[in-house]
Amino acid sequence: QVQLVESGGGLVQPGGSLRLSCAASGRIFSIYDMGWYLQAPGKQRELVATITNGGSTNYADSVKGRFTISRDNAKNTVYLQMNSLKPEDTAVYYCSAWRTGSRYWGEGTQVTVSS
Repeated sequence: QVQLVESGGGLVQPGGSLRLSCAASGRIFSIYDMGWYLQAPGKQRELVATITNGGSTNYADSVKGRFTISRDNAKNTVYLQMNSLKPEDTAVYYCSAWRTGSRYWGEGTQVTVSS
């Protein structure tokens, strides 16, 4: 079992930055691939970025060049650095961990981009 707790969300103006954190506890963190997903009101949850247990990353086209995912296995934490935020980035952001046969989700953290 893996428990995930997101933090770092909030209200930010367009063009601003936020860094989300996802702290994991439970089984060995380093063996899991990790990712961030978002869900806007009335829409399905969608991929933002992923990072494998080996450190390879992947991004949705909408965030390429603006968001950076990273992980610190010593701290059991994955991060999402979000720069040049836009109003359309407003959503609840969820952290996820997975490996073959298992998928875990956090409770989410709200990000609101508004002037």
